[in-house]
Formats: sequence, C-alpha cells, structure tokens
Amino acid sequence: MEIDDLVEVIDDTIQGKIVKINKDKITILTREGFELSFDKSEVVKIEKENNLKINFFDLDNDSLLKNAEKKKKVISKKEKKIPPMEVDLHIHQLVASTKNMTNHEMLTLQIETARKQLEFAIEKRIQRVVFIHGVGEGVLRTELEYLLGRYNVKFYDAEYSKYGVGATEVYIFQNNKE
Repeated sequence: MEIDDLVEVIDDTIQGKIVKINKDKITILTREGFELSFDKSEVVKIEKENNLKINFFDLDNDSLLKNAEKKKKVISKKEKKIPPMEVDLHIHQLVASTKNMTNHEMLTLQIETARKQLEFAIEKRIQRVVFIHGVGEGVLRTELEYLLGRYNVKFYDAEYSKYGVGATEVYIFQNNKE
C-alpha cells in the first residue's frame, strides 16, 4: 500500500485515501474529511475502478455539485411542514391596560379576536392556526372550543413541547373550489 491508495477499514464502514504511512500504522483521510490512524492489518486496498460507487476523491467541486443537484428531491406542499399561524389571546397582548375592564369585557375581547383571526385564516386559506390561551381556570379555553364548534374545523391540543397545555391547534378544512 502507498500514499493516495484508496482503502477500506476491515471491521467498519470507513473508506479513505492514505495520507501517511508509519511502520505499522496507516493514516487515512476519510470521505467526511477526518484523518484516522489504523494498524496496517485493519485496512484493505480497494480498486479505484469501481463502477458501483462514485470515487469521491476523483471528483472535483463542479462534479459534486452536479451530483447533488441530480439527487435533490422535489418536495410537495403536503410534505412541507408549514408552521401554523399563531394567535396569542392573553389579554395583555391585546390591550395596553386592563384598567376599567371587567372580566366579561376581557373575555369578550379575547373571543372576538379569536373569531376575527379564524375568519382571516379561512379567507386567506391558512390551514393551521394555534390559539394560545394559557392555562388559568379554563374559561377562555371553554369559550374558544364553543366558538370553534360553529365552524368547519377540527381542533385539538397544540404541540405540548412548544406550547405546553395552554394552546389549541385548529385545522381548517379547505374547500378546493376557488
């Protein structure tokens, strides 16, 4: 074996080009760009003319880019995970001050905001909306669920890892007719 020979490690899936040879040790540059040392008994020379594999070390940057472009997969709209529209219904997000507002007025404002945002999403054909309502005593959540029950939507708890238990995700069924 000589420097620049293509080798493979016997008991591993590592391939590379020999860059150094010292007594019983061989250092190879892997396809991932790491230099690793092995005993001579652990590596085997492989042929450069291997029709089944593209020889990474014989390719220039232009060839690599062309191969990468060929392998790009066209992703359909359904495969893309489009982030949902988020609507924060916390009262401090809706008004500057709650001074002189009753609990009923605050709840009415929050539900009206949810209704307007839901109708906006339906009009703009936004398929997923997350309403952040918080935990509290559950009054806003109950009123929100009552509101959502009047629309052609499916609703469920939003992603726990992101929102905790204080959010509801709404899936809006789209009418394909324009």
